[in-house]
Amino acid sequence: MTDDHEYVSLVEVGPRDGLQFEDKVLCTQDKLDFIACVRRSGLRRIQVVSFVHPRRVPQMADAEQLVHSLSPSPEVEYSALVLNRTGLDRALSTPITCVEISVSASSTHSRRNTGMNRQEALAQATDMTVRARAAGLAVRASLQCAFGCVYEGSIDPRVVSEMAQALMDAGAQSLALADTTGMGHPESVRTVIAEVNKGIPSAQMALHLHDTLGFGLVNLVAGLDCGVRCFDVSCGGLGGCPFVPGAAGNIATEDTVYLLHALGYTTGVDWTGAAACTQKLEEVLGRRLPAKLRPGQKGVL
Repeated sequence: MTDDHEYVSLVEVGPRDGLQFEDKVLCTQDKLDFIACVRRSGLRRIQVVSFVHPRRVPQMADAEQLVHSLSPSPEVEYSALVLNRTGLDRALSTPITCVEISVSASSTHSRRNTGMNRQEALAQATDMTVRARAAGLAVRASLQCAFGCVYEGSIDPRVVSEMAQALMDAGAQSLALADTTGMGHPESVRTVIAEVNKGIPSAQMALHLHDTLGFGLVNLVAGLDCGVRCFDVSCGGLGGCPFVPGAAGNIATEDTVYLLHALGYTTGVDWTGAAACTQKLEEVLGRRLPAKLRPGQKGVL
């Protein structure tokens, strides 16, 4: 795949996207321990919370407490997801320095997630982006359901591209295309990226891939072929969307790191360290997580 050990940036979203889908609500200290563990494995970009209504996502009810409890480091970027103006207000009251402002390319999913159709949500998101940048925050925009929606089916790539361009024009510094429902496949990944790429360089893109149909790592390779060098990952394959029936977790951090290294890329992450984080988390959650690799597993490099 590559001969020059090209660097791929990984964003660990387990503490946010992963834990928000769990029935068990972890205490703040367990979350802090998880974050510290993924830091030790070499991950330097970690999405730690979402500022959402605690009645809708009780797993994130301690967002402010958690952010204030983090140990700051110039080597680590902590980020938070915000979906509306109230969420941004809450983020601005904390030491968080980077926010992800997310909207859905599917109006049906958007209404279930935020109570707004996609046009209304996009107008709010662009205003939020301008405000967050003015406040000195780094902003990553993200588009949910970029590769399909369980409610609406296929999403027009031109819609994804137009929404992405609006968010970047508002001041977002990077863009994540999210396969929220896990309906993406290599051809749809290539098609959407090619359309978005007409106005936004691949170097500014990231992919947020779910493994609902088992295509997560295949879609990652398709993204690599299109020039994308940033991917969201989650230890153990934690994750899902509370508003998407049947949604599965994100691509597992340890499995992703192993694959990327096998293809000749570098990540700065130790897959065995990430797998150890998964093992500890399994003890807290009381269940086995979907990741394939385990600490000390034989038959791997």
